[in-house]
Amino acid sequence: RMGDRIRKWIAVLLAGSILAMIQLVPAGGAVFVRENIENKEILGEKETSLQQTLHARAWVLMDADSGRILAEKDADTAYPMASTTKILTCILALEQGNPDGWVEVSEKAASMPDVQLNMRAGERYRLSDLLYSLMLESHNDSAVAVAEHIGGSVEEFAEKMNRKAREIGCKNVCFVTPNGLDVADADGNEHSASAADMARIMRYCIKTSPKATEFLAVTQTRSYTFWDLEKKNMFNCCNHNALLDQMEGAISGKTGFTAKAGYCYTGALERDGKCLIVTLLACGWPNHKNYKWTDAAKLLNYGLESY
Repeated sequence: RMGDRIRKWIAVLLAGSILAMIQLVPAGGAVFVRENIENKEILGEKETSLQQTLHARAWVLMDADSGRILAEKDADTAYPMASTTKILTCILALEQGNPDGWVEVSEKAASMPDVQLNMRAGERYRLSDLLYSLMLESHNDSAVAVAEHIGGSVEEFAEKMNRKAREIGCKNVCFVTPNGLDVADADGNEHSASAADMARIMRYCIKTSPKATEFLAVTQTRSYTFWDLEKKNMFNCCNHNALLDQMEGAISGKTGFTAKAGYCYTGALERDGKCLIVTLLACGWPNHKNYKWTDAAKLLNYGLESY
């Protein structure tokens, strides 16, 4: 009998322990879920508040390591993207060209509108030098000279651009020119890309391209001086990516502007173990040249603080 009583007491104690555990687990789980929901709500409130202060009509904040879009507005709609186009022009030239090759300037390249290096037909330049002209000063004539050198013609180079964009995973792009001027192809499709796709292209350039190191070296250079082949003219290029000096950890970027596109920017920052990419399209028109810098800083700081 004494043994039966002991067994009963043990059974009661075990049952009580199990019941207590059953009651505690859901409670703990509910708190965990609530905390997650609250964090998401706080994050959502931050993003909503952030969106209200940004000027860009379309923008993306991307985690460059995973390719995940952290925050966005109208990310998949194609917009004119101006000279941010030259990011793709540059990486194609790095991947498919000989940096020490000499580029001969055509009449077409020499006829490009500002901003330009002011090259003349028949002059020859080293390909690697023209990439600094392309990315630091955004020269439109250099872009066409590079495109013709790599592709044979602007049209054939545009095909290469669209093919590469598709390989990267872009979904809403139409590359018509290597410089980003406001033009359309023979079917009337305007030169354009989505904010998400421009972020994907930048991610490819700094992370997965076999020429990522060379791309970063060009886009991080503050100033660069070079000559034409005949050494008749000397050129000095200065980097217009102000974020390199405005934000610690900025590693690359390209600005752009046309009448249709407005001010545009795609850039990357690496800090605190994170690598973030920001793309801004239609980010104001004259006289609001600095909107892109304030928008970029807000988005990158948001990414550093929230993810």
